[in-house]
Amino acid sequence: MQPTEQLLQVSANLYKLLGEIPNSEERDSYIDNINVMLDKRGIIIKRLQEENFKFDAQNRVHNTLLELDKGIKQRLAVVMDAVKQDMANLQKTKKSEEQYFNPYSNVRTMDGMYYDKKN
Repeated sequence: MQPTEQLLQVSANLYKLLGEIPNSEERDSYIDNINVMLDKRGIIIKRLQEENFKFDAQNRVHNTLLELDKGIKQRLAVVMDAVKQDMANLQKTKKSEEQYFNPYSNVRTMDGMYYDKKN
């Protein structure tokens, strides 16, 4: 199989995978799958660069690869935003939980402090 065909296949699979974002419990294996596919794609792209690959605007496969690449970037951004939002929600939950268990942690009191004004 030609490297461009391999790249097309891996890119299409990655694009399909990025189409659906699972819930929080399955997120770790989902991210691992994304990383594996991105690594495969990177290896193929590196091999193409070593073979001095040139983009041909007239070639249908090359145009498909370009469109897939744009779609992959957009979907990766959506996945990253979802992960960032989950992390922000987790931090917010942790903070509110800490305040629930120790509501006076942020209160500073001056009780028990005396100042000696003798000089």
